[in-house]
Amino acid sequence: MKKAFDFMKLRYAAMVFSGLLLLASIGSLAVQGLNFGLDFTGGTLLEVQYDKVQPVDQISTALQAAGYKDVTVQTFGSETDILVRMSESFRDNLGNEVLAVLQGAATADNKLTLLRSEFVGANVGEELRDQGGLALLLALAVVMIYVAARFQLKFSVGAVMALFHDVLITLGLFSIFQWEFDLTVLAALLAVIGYSLNDTIVVADRIRENFRTMRRSDPIEIMNDALNQTLDRTLMTSFTTVLVLLALLFVGGELIHNFAMALTVGIVIGTYSSIYVAASLLLLMKLTREDLMPPEVEEEIDDRP
Repeated sequence: MKKAFDFMKLRYAAMVFSGLLLLASIGSLAVQGLNFGLDFTGGTLLEVQYDKVQPVDQISTALQAAGYKDVTVQTFGSETDILVRMSESFRDNLGNEVLAVLQGAATADNKLTLLRSEFVGANVGEELRDQGGLALLLALAVVMIYVAARFQLKFSVGAVMALFHDVLITLGLFSIFQWEFDLTVLAALLAVIGYSLNDTIVVADRIRENFRTMRRSDPIEIMNDALNQTLDRTLMTSFTTVLVLLALLFVGGELIHNFAMALTVGIVIGTYSSIYVAASLLLLMKLTREDLMPPEVEEEIDDRP
């Protein structure tokens, strides 16, 4: 049975919903900002190895009780390899101090070894943050050029605005809930751009074909038909991807937790924007059949005698 969901009937409600999410995101980013991790703010990273498994929460509690600030503890590789991040300024004996604190919190037969001790400077963090922002903007610019060349300028504007919508709301949620923003999250945002673009192009391709074939239908009917034709593919792709990401989110460990969180949020928002944001913007820009018809090629008349 052919599906006939009237997506465009709810386009104004979707615009209000998106507008509220964008306002909340921009407001939180302006007031609270992002909770940048040590990759951006600078700090100390230490890797220690236990002989036996030591609970991560006990390690974190011991370090915080010793006066260390902004401590993040996570397993690294195996359950006995522990990665410690803190905002403490680096000094020569810091590794030995942390080792003594952790040894005091562990049992006598659970020895541990300091494998490495590194410092990430604030200047390096600022450079990473600036380059990451430029990478996002460059990705959006390349997308706009590609979609304009493949489809039409109105499709390009709609696709880029949908991607901007997805990235900004994902950043806003990280700001609202103060989830840690590190380099893995930045990588996830770039992946979200690619994933959301793929969905948007599938829908745009169907819209273009429908405009050329459904000559007696109005734009709203054409949009609805295109969205219904691609709905199964969009939902199934998103559903299977989110299932994998949820597995990474809950059992993948702290090292990729933020990455999985950013991708999960981005794909859910991206699926919504592929259905509503891009198509609604095309209607606002008054896309017509003439915009999508291939240019007629004039035949040259041979007037030689």
